Amino acid sequence: MGMPLDVGKRDSAATFVKDFEPTTFVSRDFLPRGSGIVTRRPLVLQLITAKTEYAEFLHCKGRKFTDFDEVRQEIEAETDRVTGMNKGISSIPINLRVYSPHVLSLTLIDLPGITKVPVGDQPPDIEQQIREMIMQFISRENCLILAVTPANTDLANSDALKLAKEVDPQGLRTIGVITKLDLMDEGTDAREILENKLLPLRRGYIGVINRSQKDIDGKKDIKAALLAERKFFLSHPAYRHMADRMGTPYLQKVLNQQLTNHIRDTLPAFRSKLQSQMLSIEHEVEAYKNFKPEDPTRKTKALLQMVQQFSVDFEKRIEGSGDQVDTLELSGGAKINRIFHERFPFELVKMEFNEKELRREISYAIKNIHGIRTGLFTPDMAFEAIVKKQIVKLKGPSLKSVDLVMQELINTVKKCTKKLATYPRLCEETERIVAGHIREREEKTKGQVLLLIDIQVSYINTNHEDFIGFANAQQRSSQVNKSTVGNQVIRKGWLTINNIGIMKGGSKEYWFILTAESLSWYKDDEKRRNTDIQDKGYVYTVHIF
Repeated sequence: MGMPLDVGKRDSAATFVKDFEPTTFVSRDFLPRGSGIVTRRPLVLQLITAKTEYAEFLHCKGRKFTDFDEVRQEIEAETDRVTGMNKGISSIPINLRVYSPHVLSLTLIDLPGITKVPVGDQPPDIEQQIREMIMQFISRENCLILAVTPANTDLANSDALKLAKEVDPQGLRTIGVITKLDLMDEGTDAREILENKLLPLRRGYIGVINRSQKDIDGKKDIKAALLAERKFFLSHPAYRHMADRMGTPYLQKVLNQQLTNHIRDTLPAFRSKLQSQMLSIEHEVEAYKNFKPEDPTRKTKALLQMVQQFSVDFEKRIEGSGDQVDTLELSGGAKINRIFHERFPFELVKMEFNEKELRREISYAIKNIHGIRTGLFTPDMAFEAIVKKQIVKLKGPSLKSVDLVMQELINTVKKCTKKLATYPRLCEETERIVAGHIREREEKTKGQVLLLIDIQVSYINTNHEDFIGFANAQQRSSQVNKSTVGNQVIRKGWLTINNIGIMKGGSKEYWFILTAESLSWYKDDEKRRNTDIQDKGYVYTVHIF
């Protein structure tokens, strides 16, 4: 459930009055006060309505504090235990429950105020550390933000409002709290701010009056401070018309109402989520119903089953499977396939050579090989020098592809070990061993890739069928020309042959076609007109060799 967060600024002067006092909600004075930064750990303050008044710390289970001076001392001691005694800070919260008949059920988180100047053992980046701590809490969507700002400072420069706006730009979760209204210069007031006219917030602003350091030193209790606060708003001409919407009691009432509304709005979804988690846990309990952890045989069997299941899951993710297909993104084997067929060719295209630069390198290589002599033919060494230089460039994209595949395999291992999360040490050890093995194979794979490229560099096979040298190029050109010439028709027409037979006598006509390579003739005109579908039995061809 969400809770209000107190965000404000702490001055870097030697002494200061805290901007906002959550203790006024309790009518008890139990928070540490003093110079410098006092709130050095987040304080989760849970107020619970009860008949008797006492406090409990989560780190002191079973102990009830009825003396609130002891509560303050315990907060200071617990803070020093984690942060040290010289103004260090920590994001580890202190959890405090206060039971009282004088409170409304509410949960608050009091955060350290932003400080600009490091003191004591605080690091130089203390401001950034506190900022990150505050952002960690106020970024939660279901939390209200109390942006505490003193009335005697410029609201436009409020650090609290600036931080709140970063995570809540529309002001849906932010309540402005204006303090020190009684310390404003004479003749000035914060009426426009409290009427939500200057820098409007959807939930508006609430003014409060805290005890001064003089009040604290004079032992002025919380009840007297609340009465003085009420009197101030009723008597001040700028605030009396809104006195019923000002003061600490009203702020507490608003927060209690917001918490009630939030619980009402989120309870259905929370109930549904809880039921889903219960069903999941029940299924898990059912799976271990007959499991006896003290039986070594069952332990070994369970371990083997989980390791085998991990192996099966990993194989399915790499080889592909119809079970539980990921429809949101490519992963496992599909992503590796993409690396080989899309990413690797893309990397090769990126290293495509510059033709002008290549011609210049070839020219320099030929001239350097000839030296002082004037060459007649292009030397093979120039060709090999240029080609080897291009082949070596394949190492970069090839090794990068190996890195990408290795990273995807590691990611796949992490996804497969999620089923072992019930046993954190087994999960961690399985991931460590498998990932270590993958990294070992990575080094060997890179070695093989480099070896293959070095093999290609060491010997250029110009007799390979894919290689087009001068002789092969000339031969292919000759074949093309010959094929073209062979298809040319030199002459065609009717041919009359006399005395084709000794006994028959007479003459016969044939249709002939003469090309550069052959002479073909046909027995009848019908077959001549359908040469594209003719039967070879009706065609006689004499080839020229």
